[in-house]
Amino acid sequence: MEPSELTLIWAFIIGFGVIMYVLMDGFDLGLGILFPFAPDDIARDVMMNSVAPVWDGNETWLVLGGAGLLAAFPLVYSIVLPALYIGVFLMLAGLIFRGVAFEFRFKANTSRYLWDWAFAGGSMVAAFAQGAVVGAYIQGFETANRVYVGGALDWLTPFTVLTGLGLMAGYALLGATWLIMKSEGYIQDWAYRITLPLLAAVLLVFALVSVWTPFIDDMVRDRWFSAIQVIWVLPALASACAFLIFRSVRKRYEGMPFVATMGLFIFTYLGLLVSRWPYVVPPEYTIWDASSAYESQLFLLIGLIFVIPVVLGYTAWTYWVFRGKVRAGEGYH
Repeated sequence: MEPSELTLIWAFIIGFGVIMYVLMDGFDLGLGILFPFAPDDIARDVMMNSVAPVWDGNETWLVLGGAGLLAAFPLVYSIVLPALYIGVFLMLAGLIFRGVAFEFRFKANTSRYLWDWAFAGGSMVAAFAQGAVVGAYIQGFETANRVYVGGALDWLTPFTVLTGLGLMAGYALLGATWLIMKSEGYIQDWAYRITLPLLAAVLLVFALVSVWTPFIDDMVRDRWFSAIQVIWVLPALASACAFLIFRSVRKRYEGMPFVATMGLFIFTYLGLLVSRWPYVVPPEYTIWDASSAYESQLFLLIGLIFVIPVVLGYTAWTYWVFRGKVRAGEGYH
């Protein structure tokens, strides 16, 4: 296997890990964002119980993607982390607050409202930070001699605020459609009511980012607008998924809104990758510039050949065991 081919395999693995994390942890972050707006405390119990068996397993993909990124593309860590220290810290702090709230809320009585806010606040902060990090990646990083030379707050701009709010809306949409699938009665009715306004918010942000992005980077503008490109099929498929969400909610389908929302995320994510490919630290360093030694990548790849099927297997088994509706008064805890 050629070194360039091995680097491409690692790029695929990291990309796969990231989208798995976004899809599988996105809906429980979305439930946290929706938490303060739930009809009552019973609905909040159902929301937490619907993800309690799977939320910690979902974050395996974050660990796997982060560890793989360090092993395969160390230059990303040496440049991107100094640029995003504050954003990454906020994301991790939010995930910690959310995780602690998962364990303590069910056991608390008089202090339950505090854990409600910890769960909601942690989810909102983590989701916003992730979206801002994505926006910073789109903007690119100021580097010199393979070192980040920008400021500590260069990542926080009007554009990254927009992408942060957009990802919050997207995660909330995932959470609402997940709740449609997992709940019943008045809780499901509430989830149906909020899904279409959330979809409208996501599409609005998607349109604003699509218009704004070409003005940020000439390469992105040329890639999308220099000629009719096959990559335009990605926004077309994303739009089709949005229509499918609208139609399935109007017809009160239960599983299709969630599946279509995952499709909307996948095609948007692929569009982002296509915009920046093959730059892993835009606007200067490609995946081959940032890759580690061939021997290191090959050694770690052998381990992942065994790890990834195991993770996929126990994830699928967990979702199968805890399939079906979550009813009031019942739950994992």
